[in-house]
Amino acid sequence: MDRKNAWNAYTKEQLAELNSINEKYKSCLNAGKTERECVELSVSMAEEAGYRNLKDVMSAGGSLKTGDKVYAVCMNKMIALFRIGEEPISAGMNILGAHIDSPRIDVKQNPLYENEGLAYLDTHYYGGIKKYQWVAQPLSLHGVIAKKDGTTVKVSVGEDENDPVFVITDLLVHLAQEQMEKKASKVIEGEKLDLLIGNRPAEEVIVELTSSDPADTEEKKAEKAQAKEAVKANVLRILKEKYDMDEEDFLSAELEIVPAGKARDCGFDRSMILSYGQDDRVCAFTSLFAMLDITESKKTGCCLLVDKEEIGSVGATGMHSKFFENTVAELIALTEGESELKVRRALMNSRMLSSDVSAAYDPMYAEAFEKRSSAFFGSGITFNKFTGSRGKSGSNDANAEYIAALRKAMDDDNVAYQFAELGRVDLGGGGTIAYIMANYGMEVIDSGVAVLNMHAPYEVTSKADVYEAVKGYRTFLKM
Repeated sequence: MDRKNAWNAYTKEQLAELNSINEKYKSCLNAGKTERECVELSVSMAEEAGYRNLKDVMSAGGSLKTGDKVYAVCMNKMIALFRIGEEPISAGMNILGAHIDSPRIDVKQNPLYENEGLAYLDTHYYGGIKKYQWVAQPLSLHGVIAKKDGTTVKVSVGEDENDPVFVITDLLVHLAQEQMEKKASKVIEGEKLDLLIGNRPAEEVIVELTSSDPADTEEKKAEKAQAKEAVKANVLRILKEKYDMDEEDFLSAELEIVPAGKARDCGFDRSMILSYGQDDRVCAFTSLFAMLDITESKKTGCCLLVDKEEIGSVGATGMHSKFFENTVAELIALTEGESELKVRRALMNSRMLSSDVSAAYDPMYAEAFEKRSSAFFGSGITFNKFTGSRGKSGSNDANAEYIAALRKAMDDDNVAYQFAELGRVDLGGGGTIAYIMANYGMEVIDSGVAVLNMHAPYEVTSKADVYEAVKGYRTFLKM
């Protein structure tokens, strides 16, 4: 099947829109490096576009009508936006669903320790990563510290050019003969992913040791300093000054370690974007852009951005939770009157694009792909009829009739699109939130942007595909 390069068809006006969308997208990547930051950014953009918090509508005893725009948030890590359409919600919605969590490294609950004059944070990686990719590069720390008095302090260190950064160390090549003979999965062990955060001892500890026993040798003073964990004490002093944080506050903190630095243009021609977290924020932000662009539609449109997809969509903020279903029930109550049956009808009659990334064909690793069934850079938004692994295990498999309707809609709006699978049949596979939503009986297919370096600290996308994704998601919401 012929795959046309979308770049060849753009007018000057389209190129201008493409560049505008991609600059906006890069800004969102920089501002949203965690799921909490993505939700906060989404709320800000939604309210600027005239969306109201559903809780405020409910508490005021209001109702909803055609054209109204509302959003609902779950635990600051999951958000659903709705634009009420002309038809009843029970007739079905057009849903764009993406996830805003990305592979990363999390800080444990009892993390801070000192070892031979170096201070570290103990960690636990999150999602599917190649552990060796995360060492010897600048890292930043993002998250929140929740205190017993009910206050929450935001943390973001390593993004501003004046900030310090952090690092996970690697063994120097001169001593790495045995390390380099290990399997790639064992080169760096999970317990070796601790974050280096300090080396300077606290001055008050040094003063105390100096004045305590003048007869001590320098070696003895050093031994005492190590016994008192002076470097750890200095880190705690800094945390107290900056965040009013005690060591026990780590127990109720959520701190994520991600690559430091901004999204950047990639290539001499600036045709690509290099950034952390594009799986799946490239689909989340393009879905959000499309949702905020829509001004009228027959069906109620929905943009659903969820957490925990990388670890199985579990928990209260994952797609397996009842948050979305409960929110739809509230919308039904505000538009058609309370009805469990209408909630079920709304979900079953809906159509969804599970907006998730696809693996871009990489000629450097051609042996991992089946070329005829691969997604290519610059060929537009990608549809995956099924995902899963090997014998389609764990997959949603979209109906042919639904695919035909999507093809017609995309062709009518001149959206560049392609169909693909995730690599060779017996080699691996992956999953999305598609199969979960399909449990309601709705039509679902995976649709997103092709990515190189998927799950690596820095991933690559084509600006043309980002642009076509926004176009395609707009078209879907108007179907």
